[in-house]
Amino acid sequence: MSRDELPPLITPQPPHTGPSRRGILRAAGGLALAGALGAASARSASAAPTVWNHPGGIHHPGDINRARVKVAAYAEPWYSGWQLLTANAHSASTWTANPQAIVYRGGSNTQNYPILYNDIAAAYQNTLRWLITGDTAYADCAAAICNAWSSTMTSIQGSTDGILVAGLQGWQFADVGELLRDYSGFDLAAFQQLMLNVFYPINHGFLRDHNFVCDSHYWANWDLCNMSSLLAISILCEDGDKFDEAVTYFKSGVGNGAIGNAVPYLYTDDDGYELGQWQESGRDQGHSVMGMGQMGVFCEMAFNQGVDLYSYDDNRFFKAAQYVAKYNVGLDVPYTTYSWGSGTGCTYNEQTVISSASRGHIRPVWAMLHYHYNRIKGLDDKYIQAMVDLVGIEGGGGNYGSTSGGYDQLGFGQLMYAK
Repeated sequence: MSRDELPPLITPQPPHTGPSRRGILRAAGGLALAGALGAASARSASAAPTVWNHPGGIHHPGDINRARVKVAAYAEPWYSGWQLLTANAHSASTWTANPQAIVYRGGSNTQNYPILYNDIAAAYQNTLRWLITGDTAYADCAAAICNAWSSTMTSIQGSTDGILVAGLQGWQFADVGELLRDYSGFDLAAFQQLMLNVFYPINHGFLRDHNFVCDSHYWANWDLCNMSSLLAISILCEDGDKFDEAVTYFKSGVGNGAIGNAVPYLYTDDDGYELGQWQESGRDQGHSVMGMGQMGVFCEMAFNQGVDLYSYDDNRFFKAAQYVAKYNVGLDVPYTTYSWGSGTGCTYNEQTVISSASRGHIRPVWAMLHYHYNRIKGLDDKYIQAMVDLVGIEGGGGNYGSTSGGYDQLGFGQLMYAK
């Protein structure tokens, strides 16, 4: 059984109250996306802020003000990023939301989740245009999109792929709400309820139970997008317990999104650069690059609330980003056989070589990492910088094709992170 071939989602099961056991089937059937999911996992000492920073998701006031000033001055690379934004059809203030009561991904129903990710891209891009120009027509458009979905959407359904909607679209939508939170036309309370009632239970339940299969069964990105959604929702709702749940999972979770499992092997190359093998490197490079974006936004959100996970465990994520970047710009990297357990019985699997599939894959995820590690931390990020150069000025949803992979990240890295 592959990681993507699990049973369809079924009626919610009673919550599991016993201790977590890696790789043991704890209940019959699959994960129910809207089920009773029990209490949060045990947490370490509180990491949640005592005073929340707003906006404090993927962007903070300094990012926004810098973009505003630099675009007005036609300064590069901000202005080139701005031109990509304004040329994107999603950023038009005439965009009309198409909210769905039930969002489906996988299964036999009509796959309507692209409607959601397109509307989120439009909400985000309109929000950026408002923040940078002050033109409330864009804020009105973004708020209308969010309000339409919060008054309509009731659940996420389909196969287990619905978990990806809860994670990927969860953190993105919550971050849009965070940017709009003080805008008069935005119904913050209703939007918070959407995130808490539809997205959070799936995020939390998946990280706790992993669909009742081996905890190592799912690729790192499955954990990471749900971790990011959990963290974004905690910031939007000022919920310290959820913030601590997300941060604790990053540090010591059982699944492959936890930093030690996501980066299982460390090296130093012949030029003295430290590298960290990424968990999906033996799978393909498209998903490895995706992982840089998903862990990147997680670290960025935590950092904007005063918790530095970018440098956690001696910059372990930085070493992974250098590793993935180095291989994807065409250079060799070391590789250690990676093994894991899958399915309900933890069937043994292994990958003995790094995968060259989709090598050189382009996603708008690198600028944020470069401007943090190089400009804030002052680290020599030779390979990350090379990937920034390869990708060029980053666009967002709508600039990288129409399929879901082009919408897994919000993008516009130079516009919002250049320093």
